[in-house]
Amino acid sequence: MGDIKELFLFSYNELKKVKTITTVAMFVALSIILGAFTVPIGNFLKIGFSSLTTVGIGYLFGPIVGSIFGAITDIAKYMIKPTGPFFPGFTFNAIIAGLIYGSLLYKKPVSIKRILIAEILVSYICNIMLGTLWLNILYGKAFLAILPMRAVKNIILIPINSFMAFAILKFMEQHNLRKNFD
Repeated sequence: MGDIKELFLFSYNELKKVKTITTVAMFVALSIILGAFTVPIGNFLKIGFSSLTTVGIGYLFGPIVGSIFGAITDIAKYMIKPTGPFFPGFTFNAIIAGLIYGSLLYKKPVSIKRILIAEILVSYICNIMLGTLWLNILYGKAFLAILPMRAVKNIILIPINSFMAFAILKFMEQHNLRKNFD
């Protein structure tokens, strides 16, 4: 229990550093740029890689900063390029994703197992279950009608996202980028 409390406390203390704030701002900009390259596949599916920025922020600064980053990024992306109506459920998903990545990756060695677990949790909780629920609420589409295609897409993307996250985090680890923020 103490480890979790310490993890959140360390992450909270990251917010007091100017380097953290400026790095998060750059990652928000990077996420917006990557979001511009999102490919829509029908009305209820899209493929993009801006979530890699959330992985990086979670790794560097932990769950508190990751959650705040998720919320800011989601709102900023909507303000710059709205795709449909604003819905706070998707902002909640971004917060949860930042929390998951930060909790599993912060102050821990990079491992494919840890990244895979994080990707599976984010895919299942945020994308498959909650994302489908939000679409159901927003558009009135039957939850079970859109669930299978969203589940298949996310299952296919888990190894792809995991590999990309592993490559990026391994690079960050090998170049001691996290130590620049201690």
